[in-house]
Amino acid sequence: MDQTLPAAVAADPAPEIAELARRYQRANGPVMRLVNRLGGRLERQLDLVPARFRGQIERATAQALEAAYGIAARAPELGERGPMVAVVASGAAGGAGGIATALAELPVTVTLLLNAIRAEARAAGLDPDEPGVREECLRVFGAGTPLASDDGVNTSFLTARLSVTGQAVQGLIAAVAPRLAAALGPKLVAQAVPVLGAVSGAALNVAFLNYYREIARIRFALLRLAAQHGAEPVLQAFATAVEPPRLVRA
Repeated sequence: MDQTLPAAVAADPAPEIAELARRYQRANGPVMRLVNRLGGRLERQLDLVPARFRGQIERATAQALEAAYGIAARAPELGERGPMVAVVASGAAGGAGGIATALAELPVTVTLLLNAIRAEARAAGLDPDEPGVREECLRVFGAGTPLASDDGVNTSFLTARLSVTGQAVQGLIAAVAPRLAAALGPKLVAQAVPVLGAVSGAALNVAFLNYYREIARIRFALLRLAAQHGAEPVLQAFATAVEPPRLVRA
């Protein structure tokens, strides 16, 4: 079922597109570079983890996505600062007792992240309870990670199909879960060390919240602008705004 988006408007979208491009370019700022260095070490540690455990992370992630999708509409609004406080507490609790508590905390963190993504959809004028938009919120989790193996905000996701349509939820979760599991695996490895894992879990949860919230903010704003001004001109303007200037030799 297609989501009804805000009606077309006459205002020039160029200033907002320019601001979205600036947000995109700031996504890998100093804080994210620090997280990337930490993430690179964690990803190397994850490579040493037995395949059986990595499969368990993927299954737990898929289950967490299903649970979060089911309860997201009933979750209370946490305001602007609430999600940050909640993910810090969740990450710290998950790392307090090693891998067992880290896995138990996973559905809580995924639900908090999804609620923050839904808030960005609402801020863009979309109804996050509409089936198509709910699925678009899930799809944000497939947009890459804030860790070292990715190159920051995923432009192919941001500029893909600027319209909202329905998709089978189970198929979407099956497609998104491996990518999200790859993102969350290093976090679980960091949380596997009791006490120290609480600090790492809290810090990484903040990084994930900032990353996915930023992805969602840009994506949903582009969706709104595409509905108002047409997908092709919006995509072209955004691509031009984020493309680094080319050096021309004399």
